[in-house]
Amino acid sequence: MAGELQPSGGKASKNRARIGERIAARLDRSAPGRWVLRTGRAIARWLRSVRWNSWAFVAPALLLIGFFLVYPTVTTVVRSFFGRGTSLFGPNVEYVGLTNWKYVFTNEIMLTSLRNNALWAVLFTACTVGFGLVLAVMLDRVKYEKIAKSIIFIPAAISMVGASIIWKFIYAYKPAHLDQIGLLNGIVVAFGGEPLGWLIQRPWVNNLCLIAVGVWIWTGFCMIIFSAAYKNIPKALLEAARIDGANEWRVFRNVILPLLGPTAGVVATTMVVQVLKVFDIVYVMTNGNYSTEVIANRMYKEMFNYNNYGRASAIAVVLLILIVPFMIVNIRRFVSQEGGR
Repeated sequence: MAGELQPSGGKASKNRARIGERIAARLDRSAPGRWVLRTGRAIARWLRSVRWNSWAFVAPALLLIGFFLVYPTVTTVVRSFFGRGTSLFGPNVEYVGLTNWKYVFTNEIMLTSLRNNALWAVLFTACTVGFGLVLAVMLDRVKYEKIAKSIIFIPAAISMVGASIIWKFIYAYKPAHLDQIGLLNGIVVAFGGEPLGWLIQRPWVNNLCLIAVGVWIWTGFCMIIFSAAYKNIPKALLEAARIDGANEWRVFRNVILPLLGPTAGVVATTMVVQVLKVFDIVYVMTNGNYSTEVIANRMYKEMFNYNNYGRASAIAVVLLILIVPFMIVNIRRFVSQEGGR
């Protein structure tokens, strides 16, 4: 069989060579054809002579990163020193120095935004990481583990805007003499209480209600990550601890938690990065009113509502500065883990 296929392959190769010679001959008869032929041969010789290395393959990615990440970042930093206007630069844009930066760190609304972001970072991260860890460990022992985890993970599959609208109806408020359409106030009234404006009770109640929405969305994500890490713990370690007389709490504290420490660090830093950029929940539910403003929502207002690109750029740079340290921590942890393999 191999002897029969070989002549056929050789004949096909000869046919391709003849076709190439005919094409070259036709191109060589006309001036444009000769130019195309010479150019193609010159490019082929250059490609054969070039010593390809890793930079040749990395260059396209570097160009894309430079154009879509580095250039916008540098432009934003420079624009933060200029004043109001919808254009990046030009004769109508005035240089204002550190005025925009002074606004970021002295304006009352901006200070409220920074305070709220700090509150989000602490409570949101603690709740999502804590609940995700506990659920991952507890649900690993039940027969309906897959069903329970699927139900808890569903909010993570819903868009932030969709989830915000759902919870806006849950928190909906009507005066006491009217029928309550909000689920939460309906329960309160059913037990003889007075309806409460959950999203207008400043400064803590409404912020805590918004944070609860974020926790509801992201707990399922954290649970899945912890569950994958927990299943990689050798069962022999857990059984050995139980044989030595450790109760379940001591097994969790002295065995499970230390082994899940690296995963908890990654999940926690990821949640902090997410919460520093929080925008959708606040924008949809309160639009930053009633002392619920956050950094990202304020940046959006300055840019698109007030056409003040200078202030928006300064706020964006502050947000970037806050996020970068957590990204560096994640990258270093990833590099150290890869180096240890």
